[in-house]
Amino acid sequence: MLFRSRVAERLVADRKVRAVAQAGSHGTEFQWAGSVPTFVTFERGVLSSHADARAGVSVEHFPFEKLEAWRDWDVARAEAPLALLATSRVLYDPTGHYGRIQRMLWNLSASQRAAHRAELLLHAQDALTAARAAHTGASHGVQEQLLALADAREIALTLLYPALLTWLHLWPEFEIRLPHAWRASAGLRFPKAVYHLESLYAFGGEPEARRVLLATRGLGLVEQERRARAAFQVGYYDGAVRYLRDETARTHREDLQRWLNLTPARREKLGTLMGVTRSPLGPAALNIVQELLEAVREGE
Repeated sequence: MLFRSRVAERLVADRKVRAVAQAGSHGTEFQWAGSVPTFVTFERGVLSSHADARAGVSVEHFPFEKLEAWRDWDVARAEAPLALLATSRVLYDPTGHYGRIQRMLWNLSASQRAAHRAELLLHAQDALTAARAAHTGASHGVQEQLLALADAREIALTLLYPALLTWLHLWPEFEIRLPHAWRASAGLRFPKAVYHLESLYAFGGEPEARRVLLATRGLGLVEQERRARAAFQVGYYDGAVRYLRDETARTHREDLQRWLNLTPARREKLGTLMGVTRSPLGPAALNIVQELLEAVREGE
């Protein structure tokens, strides 16, 4: 804890840094064993957004110019990490711009949120159409079915879940506990949408989480396995599974593309991680995303 407070002090003392905030659950009442101390900075001399991690602390760096630009909603919604900015806790803000960004995000009108939701839905429909064209058809095989599942999950998580939360004027968290967060924030109000979202991941509680953790061995997922095991140990079983399914798709997409050329042992491990015997594949996965999209649009 002392080291992390020194990180914050060091960031604030850096003359290039013009704003500092802390993000994530670390240091809040919702902190848990797997919380990662995360800081957000806006800095002079930074040309593009990037993140780095050292000694268990993550820092998200942004160009100073964005601190002023993102006070405008139309600019922010096109390029800013909205959830990160909205939910972070400001530590240093001499210009007051970070606070203005947060007030803007938390005071969006119903019409602004509706327009943002419509935009996310449009992006989701375009991505879904592209996935259908790329991964479905008479000539497509197993690898395309797996790639369709991976794309379906990405569309659901990065576009449709944030769109769903616009009904509640909430911003998504993307910690490893994500399934538990979406149940708490949206499960009672939007049961159809949450049902479709969860069906893409084929959760199975502790037994499935244990199987998925074992399958990480030998696949270069050391850091991911460490984080997922921390979630498993405190009971976030579905969070561990969601995280490993998505990380597998992100880090091993090339393996999915050449599925038939993999060794049987590698296919078995990747299949367990992706949940191929439990999850909808190919067109079935994309059809669920279409149903999820309609549920989000109707607020169901």
